[in-house]
Amino acid sequence: MQRIIAQCQKELVQFRRDHLTLALAFILPMITLLIYGFALRLESTNIPLIVQDFDQTSLSRSYTERLYATNQFIPVQFRQSNSVTNAIDSGIAKAAVIIPPKFSRDIQANKSTTVQVLIDATDVNNARVIRNSIKGVTNFFIQAQGLVTSTNIITAQTRIWFNPGRLESLFFVPGGYGVVLWIYPSLLTAIAMVREKEKGTIIQAYASSISATEFLLGKGLAYLLIAISEAVLVMVIASLIFQVSLVGDFINLSLGTLLFLIDSVLFGLFLGIRSSDQNSAVQGVTLVGFVTSLMLSGFIYPLSNIPFPISILPNIIPARYYMEITRDAFVRGIAWRGNWFNILMLAIFAIVLFSICHKIFKKMQLPN
Repeated sequence: MQRIIAQCQKELVQFRRDHLTLALAFILPMITLLIYGFALRLESTNIPLIVQDFDQTSLSRSYTERLYATNQFIPVQFRQSNSVTNAIDSGIAKAAVIIPPKFSRDIQANKSTTVQVLIDATDVNNARVIRNSIKGVTNFFIQAQGLVTSTNIITAQTRIWFNPGRLESLFFVPGGYGVVLWIYPSLLTAIAMVREKEKGTIIQAYASSISATEFLLGKGLAYLLIAISEAVLVMVIASLIFQVSLVGDFINLSLGTLLFLIDSVLFGLFLGIRSSDQNSAVQGVTLVGFVTSLMLSGFIYPLSNIPFPISILPNIIPARYYMEITRDAFVRGIAWRGNWFNILMLAIFAIVLFSICHKIFKKMQLPN
């Protein structure tokens, strides 16, 4: 135990002396989370929309005003004589609504009328949002003008659960914890391990009487303490900025965070042991750690959207399970009955990663 504590103290002393590493540990995680929290959005806003009104009546103008009143579309300066397709082709507008000349006359005569909608589907998700928004505005306009000719037999009353205000920060900020706390603790640990090789001090560990278990636990404990400090700092500041408060069980979140940070540190130890220099260690964290935790963890898009056989990979990515824990803790609040499996998987990853690191490091040590 004394050797483990001594190894841990040595790592913490070296960490405090390196100002660049201090910045990497505490400043960059906050900047990354702020970018995720403010920049990432799933709902499109300020969509440039052209309305070509050939009717020019009070009813058609009311319909046009209703489209822009959603605050989702912004008007585009456009001459009625020009072609709307050219405006969409040139990127001036993302959608166009064409109101026919007999729009009001047909409605007043109780006849059906057709409004043409052209949408730029380069971005399929954005096109779907535009289509649904225009459909919703049209249905609301019909009801507001008393143009509904029949009574619906079934009426759906919708209530948004957990996040009635549809705040996207409640989705991205808790998910961002999983990305940030996976990248930076593993990156710090991997760089520290590689520095031992570059400076040659790792030979002392290979040749000394310290066991592989003691060495890994000592170095891992030091960077686990640093990772815990990162987690506390990131969560506290992000909660103050984005108003994301804890609604779930604190013990559940704490245990899940601790296990996830252990996984992150052990992953960094693994990359550090296998890498020959700092560049390869950073590339390993970037490619294996960052890309997978960002794209294959459910951080932005549902895992169900990932096609087979790539859909198998998220099952071995710890960030996937931790994001479910954080989103439950800050949004749903189900706690243990919904997260016991996620915590179990994080514990299994910790055991597997430590076993791999121990096996590799032990092979490198000189026999006593």
